[in-house]
Amino acid sequence: MNQQLNYKCTKCANNICKIGEIRVAGGFWSKIFDVQGSKYTAVTCQRCSYTEFFKTDSSSLGTIFDFFTN
Repeated sequence: MNQQLNYKCTKCANNICKIGEIRVAGGFWSKIFDVQGSKYTAVTCQRCSYTEFFKTDSSSLGTIFDFFTN
């Protein structure tokens, strides 16, 4: 989803970004037991595609969005 928040790309100074999330598996045991290792919020500049990742959990996902709106 495209967002226009209090965001400014550090590479091109654009102020429109896309926000998404990814989940990555941890080590060997988490793959065996199908357990999600970590969750990240991805913030991507719409103009130049520069992407920053912020490690989150379910309860702190709102904190990342608050960071860009304050």
